[in-house]
Amino acid sequence: MNKGELTRQRIIAEAAPIFNQRGFAGCSIQDVMDATGLEKGGLYRHFASKEELAVEAFRYALATSVKTRTENLEQIQGAVEKLRYVVKRFVEGPSAIPGGCPLMNTAIDADDGNPTLRKLVHEGIQAWKARLSGIVEEGIRRGEIRLEVEPRRIANMLIATLEGALMMSRLEGTQYALQDAQVTLGMVLDQIESE
Repeated sequence: MNKGELTRQRIIAEAAPIFNQRGFAGCSIQDVMDATGLEKGGLYRHFASKEELAVEAFRYALATSVKTRTENLEQIQGAVEKLRYVVKRFVEGPSAIPGGCPLMNTAIDADDGNPTLRKLVHEGIQAWKARLSGIVEEGIRRGEIRLEVEPRRIANMLIATLEGALMMSRLEGTQYALQDAQVTLGMVLDQIESE
């Protein structure tokens, strides 16, 4: 990577937590300038607009979050154990980017506003659903998960429960909702496992 690309990557990494915590509207270019130590011209040398920077910051935050939450997943044996591992990493692991889950934060922030960010969040959710559905499908093929289980339903239920519990835990300032979700999801995973 050349110096310009390294600077661009540094800006993205330093802007990602700001956008994740404050949202697109709440994050000013001055905030990014303060975090990076660059002047406005230095930022706009690397990004055509605030939106372009926000898009790249979201992509970085999401990729970092996915990497953290799926690290070593391929080493886990069995589909149900993989799903338990995903739940455990989500519940017990701190957010990779300050401010919490970039998918949830950006979904709420971009719902009525930025269509580009909204599209990226949608793609991020779809990719997450595909990963989870793929684990369930593989489990069904291997006889580890009951045949009648619908992979999409399991993926939607896991995501909705985890994200909802995260929102409640953040609002309440406790881990109870996340811990309760982990226990409840564990019971659901017990039910889909083949005898």
